[in-house]
Amino acid sequence: MNRRAFLKTAGLATAGLAAGRTWAADAQRPNLLIIHTDEHNFRTLGCYRAVMTPDQAFVWGKGVAVETPNIDWIAKDGALATRFYATTPVCSPSRSSLVSGLYPQNTPVVTNNIPMRDGIVTFAEVLRRSGYATGYAGKWHLDGHGKPQWAPERQFGFADNRYMFNRGHWKQLEETAQGPRVKARKGNKPTYDVKGADATSFTTDFLADRTVAFLAAHKDEPFCWMLSIPDPHGPNSVRPPYDTLFDSLKFQNPRTMAGPDTNLPSWAKKQARSLNNAQMARYFGMVKCIDDNVGKILKAVKAAGVLDRTIIIFTSDHGDLCGEHGRHNKGVPFEASAKIPFVIRYPGTIRPGTIVHEALGCVDFSPTILALMGFEAPAGVQGRDASALFTTGKAPDAWQDIAFFRSTGARNDGACWLAAVTKRWKIVYGGGEPWLFDLQTDPDELTNFFARPECREVVRDLSKALLAYGAEYKDPYVASPSIRKALESAAGA
Repeated sequence: MNRRAFLKTAGLATAGLAAGRTWAADAQRPNLLIIHTDEHNFRTLGCYRAVMTPDQAFVWGKGVAVETPNIDWIAKDGALATRFYATTPVCSPSRSSLVSGLYPQNTPVVTNNIPMRDGIVTFAEVLRRSGYATGYAGKWHLDGHGKPQWAPERQFGFADNRYMFNRGHWKQLEETAQGPRVKARKGNKPTYDVKGADATSFTTDFLADRTVAFLAAHKDEPFCWMLSIPDPHGPNSVRPPYDTLFDSLKFQNPRTMAGPDTNLPSWAKKQARSLNNAQMARYFGMVKCIDDNVGKILKAVKAAGVLDRTIIIFTSDHGDLCGEHGRHNKGVPFEASAKIPFVIRYPGTIRPGTIVHEALGCVDFSPTILALMGFEAPAGVQGRDASALFTTGKAPDAWQDIAFFRSTGARNDGACWLAAVTKRWKIVYGGGEPWLFDLQTDPDELTNFFARPECREVVRDLSKALLAYGAEYKDPYVASPSIRKALESAAGA
């Protein structure tokens, strides 16, 4: 699909205001509503399929898709980013970068279950200090090993965190006299059992209902609310009727599952030879349930009378390969693992139908959203302010179209990898020979262009950028002997 034509700029009066400015009235202050999912393949969203070629949009077979009209509406009436990446495609590191604007090694959440550092000022804390009612419901995964661990003591700016739980992909929740808890239990211990879940207890529904309640309670004051839905991360189970809604679909193996088996880096090794039709049907069911609940939330925003002054964002922490390249889940630099959905609606500031193709990462989220809302980012933020890309369709002066992302693991772990990506190119170091992907001519990511003479300048530029990134943001991967040697050789070629 061709890039849609931009409309004329129509910025709100609030755009560009500094954090210290006194607001004339709360009605001028935009609200912020973030709907965040877990392990979400971008191809399951209609708005992403609409900007892709059919062979890329329907990798599981012609017409094999789940419709998502509510999430699609956010994109249609706002903006969609086609190259938005998890700064690490694993839960905790990605989440730490999203809320902080720092690279994972500096949060220091480089893998799951590491507590985020005390003293980090999140975008929510900036808004809380400025008088916003703030809150969070759902999976947090930034306070260590606690599971589920409701309402972590460290709030990081989310003042109402009664419905925040630290870890787990629970399928049923309930209210009790002592507060929320996991409803499915065995021997008084919480379980992931979905049996008996309904439209009030199933976790996606339960958390969406708490979102609706928060909106109603705070409609007359500026608010910031983040809903973190633990689906469609496994286990792949969902309540009726979604559990059978897609049973009639016949899922085909993605083309890339039959790709080469030899000369692959460690992060590209195949783990699966065929899809599980039932598992994919449940995955689609979880996505459909999410979209229906997004619709419920959108109706609540409209009913509260704040639709036109509420920024609405839909995104995720990382993707799910769902069989692509013979793999499932996440943690690798392939697109279906590392690229995540990001759509945003901001009436009067972001033109409907805007598409942003520049490479962005979740580390860029905090400075970008604060700039869109008229606030300064906290000192030391390492992400970029990409607000101009969304409001004008043009990159600001000196903008570099490049985003960096990394794996989990120790510095000397032979499986660790480090990557840089642009609109067209992606380079990956670590786990074997370096790989260069041409996302334009080879969107399936099956060919290594690294050694091709015509790509020498691209390799050199991206390698220099990775070296500079490592020095500025203290990424220990760049000091890994094998990665460092390969980077320096390529940068000097």
